[in-house]
Amino acid sequence: MSQQPKVLVCGPSSWNQLVELDHLPEPRPQQLVANSAWRTVGGTSAGKALHLSSLDVATELFTQIGDDESGRALRRALLGAGINLQVVPSASTEQHVNLMAGGQRVSVYLATPSTPADAAVEAVCAAVREADLAVIDLSELGLRVIERLRGPAVPLWVDLHDFDGFTSFHQPFLGAASVVFMNDDATSDPWELLAGCLRRGPGLGICTLGEQGAVAMDRQGRRWEVAAPKVEVVDTNGAGDAFMAGFLAARLRGASVQASMEAAASSAAAALSSRHLHPKLAQLPA
Repeated sequence: MSQQPKVLVCGPSSWNQLVELDHLPEPRPQQLVANSAWRTVGGTSAGKALHLSSLDVATELFTQIGDDESGRALRRALLGAGINLQVVPSASTEQHVNLMAGGQRVSVYLATPSTPADAAVEAVCAAVREADLAVIDLSELGLRVIERLRGPAVPLWVDLHDFDGFTSFHQPFLGAASVVFMNDDATSDPWELLAGCLRRGPGLGICTLGEQGAVAMDRQGRRWEVAAPKVEVVDTNGAGDAFMAGFLAARLRGASVQASMEAAASSAAAALSSRHLHPKLAQLPA
């Protein structure tokens, strides 16, 4: 790997409206008054690219964006934040309304990307082959890229999010991964979840545990742990993406797994203390 490795990130970006409430609504007719509301960048791949770039990692983001009002706003924000953006055409731009209260979130999808064209998928695959490392996120685009690569051309890092160990959609991502991340939302035993994932291919797995920090395990059974960052939580959106970016940036610079876990926790703190995926988005013109 070169001294200044090039990282490719492939997957979702979105233009979202975030609505902060005192409590999440119960499923009944009612009227709620928002404490605040704002529009900002969303999407797991956008979050990773923002944090990797802020950590001085050469990063290229391949993401689906439509030629619509939301897409134009999303492009302006990502480019304004200094992202090396490669747009994969889509009939529409992904959009969510996120209802948030007390650290919990309900996401309502208003629009999703269209199926990527074969030529676009091949263009991403060609770029993956030229990168030193690729982060492939859960999405139809990411799945088609993994299927077309037919084996890792470069090390692939994958974020499985709330994987339960069994869901079929996640399996191709897991099988292609060199390093795999997830959270504990769908498991009561993160160590067993990690062990099960490592039996299917990756050499290292990391599971975030929210307020309990994070744990890691490698194929040899070695274990690591890190505490959650001590920070006043403004918004939990994107904390897991920031954690993965911080870990990856540290590993690229030769840090140990434990030191990378600590760097990841510091990176997550930046996301937790901002109402945007990364604080730099708050500095852009409205």
